[in-house]
Amino acid sequence: MVMRKIVHIDEEKCDGCGLCVPSCAEGAIQIVGGKARLVSDVYCDGLGACLGHCPQDAISMEDREADEFDEQAAHGHVRRLQSARQPQLLGGCPGTAVQNLLNVLPTSRPAPTRKSAEPSTSALGNWPVQLHLVPPHAPFLRGADLLLVADCVPVACADFHQRFLKGKPVVIGCPKLDDGRAYVEKLAAILAQAAIRSLTVVHMEVPCCTGLVRIAEAAIAQAGSNVPLHDATISIRGEVLEPIGKV
Repeated sequence: MVMRKIVHIDEEKCDGCGLCVPSCAEGAIQIVGGKARLVSDVYCDGLGACLGHCPQDAISMEDREADEFDEQAAHGHVRRLQSARQPQLLGGCPGTAVQNLLNVLPTSRPAPTRKSAEPSTSALGNWPVQLHLVPPHAPFLRGADLLLVADCVPVACADFHQRFLKGKPVVIGCPKLDDGRAYVEKLAAILAQAAIRSLTVVHMEVPCCTGLVRIAEAAIAQAGSNVPLHDATISIRGEVLEPIGKV
């Protein structure tokens, strides 16, 4: 061990928003148990690229005894993170097979026993929907107006399908519990390969969920894209607090 600069995370201040994760190219910071944590000293280069990305000011650099930075180990760690999130399109789970549902006729269903004022037809037009599983070359992405949605939104917002989803492909994820850096890379690849026409982020009102907007901004910058970015906020009671507006 040597005395060197290394990241320090104040867990009392950290709210698990995940904004620090994409800024660490070595994958040293991950969200574990709802908090940002340094997963290994050997992955931290001590250069402080993650500083300034925490709205709670929970990240700082400290001088302490730590294992030396191992660049080779860090690169291997990053590769493992990436490969763990690659879609299995051949020989894997059938549920990851890319499908354009807009070309599929709805199957017949039994007549409802009670009348309902709400439409019962799903507006979902693509599968899969998890951002980790959607390949950048998926046909339904080409030239599309893409929705990037926090996975709590469709549960909270009663008219999500008709108000936001209709006619658009969607990818979902959680900026607090998932790997934000992997999200940035995947979304940047989609923007670079699919000629996305516009990107709309729909997220919950809770502070950590705004991390999805930061992920979108980082992906646009990484892809060198000028795609228009829009944003909408949903309350925990399902109300649209801020309708779609340009970021």
